[in-house]
Formats: sequence, structure tokens, C-alpha cells
Amino acid sequence: MHTLINADNTWALWAILTGFAALSIYLEQEYKWANRLTGCVLALLFMMILSNLKIIPTDAPTYDNVWGYVVPLAIPLLLFKADAKKIWKDSGRILAIYFISGIGTIVGAIIGFQLLKNHIPKLNVIAAMMTGTYTGGSVNFAAMADHFNVAKELAAAAVVADNLLMALYFFVLTTIPSIGFFKKTYKHPLMDELEKSTDPNSGKTQAATFWGAKEISLLDIATAVASSFIIVAVSTMIADYFNGFIHIGPESGLGLNLLVGLIGNKYLIITTFTMLLATFFSNFFGNINGSQEIGTFLIYIFFCVIGAPASISLIIHKSPLLLVFCLIIVLVNMIFSLGFGKLFKFDLEQIILASNANIGGPTTAAAMAIAKGWGALVIPVLLVGTLGYIVGNYYGIFVGNIL
Repeated sequence: MHTLINADNTWALWAILTGFAALSIYLEQEYKWANRLTGCVLALLFMMILSNLKIIPTDAPTYDNVWGYVVPLAIPLLLFKADAKKIWKDSGRILAIYFISGIGTIVGAIIGFQLLKNHIPKLNVIAAMMTGTYTGGSVNFAAMADHFNVAKELAAAAVVADNLLMALYFFVLTTIPSIGFFKKTYKHPLMDELEKSTDPNSGKTQAATFWGAKEISLLDIATAVASSFIIVAVSTMIADYFNGFIHIGPESGLGLNLLVGLIGNKYLIITTFTMLLATFFSNFFGNINGSQEIGTFLIYIFFCVIGAPASISLIIHKSPLLLVFCLIIVLVNMIFSLGFGKLFKFDLEQIILASNANIGGPTTAAAMAIAKGWGALVIPVLLVGTLGYIVGNYYGIFVGNIL
């Protein structure tokens, strides 16, 4: 697709990504309407508008570099002050609502199949792919496409529908906490804590208060960035070693999939490695100023990338019914998450992040927790979301076979 800025115009795309990330942060801190909407949604919307106006491409090597380098570097920076005891306490709650939310994905895929099977060819294999990606992530989508021998054209159309809907659903999830009905119906301790820390008479937004100026030195910046690079490099080497040493596939046994899924997943190793360092060397890592700020800016660049592939014109040309099918899955997932979350008295923050971890994966869920200021849930949702990479294949194969 021809765009004003070509996919190989690396400097222009980096300028747009960093520029709109900075603009989103500015608006979030300066204007209350933007603070309610949140900077992450603004960044996503800006890029959606640019891509749908054909100013920027929906796919480019620059976007791949953000996924491959920026996101991994952001994770350690944001976890240097991790409290291990609190993390494990909160992880159990999110894990429970995450599995409930995942059942909603399966039920949604079956309902969508029954409603649209006469209108969309090969919907059973599409259902398998979408169940996999809406439980784990794109790695599960690819695994299901390979397992069921899905044609490239069909897989490409499903990817477009997935990207657009994920961007729209991210907007919905980010908006829910500011809606009165949900604030009255569910407990939200982290939101309450943030509101208490914000003086309503100061004229400042919550974002401006939370991200107020702090003392930071050149040594802080150097230590934070260097430590993050070292952690990611070591974690990647460990993951590559185990992935090359042990071959797995959808047909492998549960034990082998679980083992390699844990020790061969780069994001899980980065998270665990950083958490151990932050726990046992808390005096060092806990006193590195500026790591949260640098990491959060990198995450806002990631938000911009999420919005870029959401092309409305592409989905209209390829298959609008695929978008309807994905919408059914996501709606049922949301109903299960909110319904059972209320029944079992989960916090609103936990419910939203669990649903996000299913639909978008651990990186989008952690990014949302960071943007919302729910720091206590960043590591739990990363760990839980990473588990989805393991169970996503099983859910996808189960759905594909029974349909």
C-alpha cells in the first residue's frame, strides 16, 4: 500500500513514533480530558489516524525494531524497584481471573463459529488461530496457522482483523476505569490510592503529579540503560540456548511445552532475572533514579506501534466478517472477565489487566498497568500473560479440533 512516508524511511518513522509519544505524554500531563483518556490511548489513536490516512505504513521494519528491541529494554527499566513479596501475593489473584477470562475466549470462539460458519470459509482454523492469539499472543497465532496448514492469504486477513480489534479493545479497556458504573460496581484500590495522592486543588492531573520532576544524574541514566542492555542480552542468550537445544511443537507433550515455555521465553527470563536482581540487590537497583521515566517513555513508543497496523480500509477490502468474528470473541471474553470478576470479588484493575493479557498479550497488559500507574500489578501481569504463550497452543488446538 502506497503511503506518504515509505516503510523504509526509518528516520521519519522514528521521528513520528518518538514525537507522538512525547506529545501524548505532554497532553496527558497538561489537560484533564487527556489524562482521563490516558496518553497511551492518545498515542495509539494518533498512529491509527496517520495509518488510515495513508500517511504512514501499517507495517515497517521500524515497528519490528520496537517490538524486538524497545519493549525488551523497557521491561528491566520498569522493574528495578520490584517488591518480590508483594508480586507473588498479587500474581495468584491475577492468574485466577486470567484463566476465567481465557475460558471466555474459548466460549466466544465457539459462539462466533456457530453464528458465522456459513459465511466465512475455513472458520474452524481461523477460530483456532484467534483462540491462540487471544489467550497468548502472535507466537500462538503463528503456531496454529502452521499446525492447521492455513493459507497465507487467509492468515494475513485474520492478522489485519486482529490488529484493528486489539487497538479498539485497548481503547475500551483503558476507558472503563473512568466510567461511573464500573467505579461504583467494582473495587478499585489502586485507583483510589492514586486519587488520594493527587490534590484536586493543585490544578495538576494525576499523570503530572505521579511523574513530577525528580533528581537524576548522568550516572543514573548510564547505569539504568547499561543494566537494561546487559539483562536483555543475557536473557536472550539463555532463551536462544534452550530454544535451540530442545525442539518443541504443538504436538509435543504438556511437560516439554511447559518446560521450554518457561526457560526458553525471553520475556519471562527478562522479568525473572530483573526481579531477582531487584530483590537481592535492592540497595543498588532501587536507588537508580530515572529508570521508571526512561522505561515508560519507551513503552509509549510501543503504544504508537500498536495503533499503526489498525487499518480500517484493509479490513473492509479483505474481509469485514472476520472483524465481526473477532469482535464476538472479544465481547464474550469481556463479559466473562467482568461478570465472574464481580462474582468472585476481583478488583477492577485485576479484571481489566487479565482481559488485556488474554487479548493483547503480556506486553500490552504490562504497558497499560504502567500507563495507569498500577505499578504493583506490572510484574504479575507480565508473568501471567507470559503463561498464555504456553497454554495458548492447547486452547487453539482444542477449539480447532472440536469445530
